[in-house]
Amino acid sequence: MKTAQRKSKTGIIIRKGVGQQLHYLKRNIRHINTLLDAYTGIPLQKKELKYWYVLQELYRQQLLMFETQTKSVCDRIVSIHQPHVRPIVRGKSQAKVEFGAKIHCSMIDGITFLDELNWDAFNEGSNLMEYVEKFKTRFGCYPKELLVDKIYSTRENRKKLKEKGIRLVGKPLGRPSLAAHIVLSPGERNPIEGKFGQAKTGYGLGRIKARLQNTSKSWIASIFLVLNLVKLAGVAAHWFIVWIIESLSAYFIPKTETNKIGVI
Repeated sequence: MKTAQRKSKTGIIIRKGVGQQLHYLKRNIRHINTLLDAYTGIPLQKKELKYWYVLQELYRQQLLMFETQTKSVCDRIVSIHQPHVRPIVRGKSQAKVEFGAKIHCSMIDGITFLDELNWDAFNEGSNLMEYVEKFKTRFGCYPKELLVDKIYSTRENRKKLKEKGIRLVGKPLGRPSLAAHIVLSPGERNPIEGKFGQAKTGYGLGRIKARLQNTSKSWIASIFLVLNLVKLAGVAAHWFIVWIIESLSAYFIPKTETNKIGVI
């Protein structure tokens, strides 16, 4: 308690406080195990048993980091209620670390496809060829060209795409030159970046409140489903208006050489 009340904490004070908390948690776990041994069966409900396993794993991870004096561990638990959530380092000014699922999306003709959803951090550039194969599975052929960010423009990815006859549109390797602006202008990636902004501000992608892992996945996938439905509805409305204009033009305006109308 005294450690939490301090306005400024040194590394020694924080380590001493963490050590005391781990000692108290070890004592409590030992007492609970003693009580459970007195029962012939398991007196805990399914939800309580899950929390019990999560707490023991959380204690193991924190003790390991304390003894080895490290700040990271494999599959680190940061939430007792959501043990599947992992901290993902983003390096942004607002939040250096984010908590939640990391997703990868691709856009074809305004329609967004959810290629990957993972609770662990992953490198999108290393999985580029997997996304290309998913495109072939969906459409039966490889894409003619890929418009990608800098993280995908590695030498290995360029070589593999060239072997498949796919043109990569992105920032060239090496020292920046004037030709870089010709290959990829800054506004060409606006559609996919804007789609993420639309999903976060308009449909709550940045405020997923589901607690279970599968429910969160369904929530995220449903948001992109709605985005695609809105896009398709806009396309259908456009062609419906065009059809009405053409029908009215054919009905009210005689088709003569002097009377001509064009619909755009």
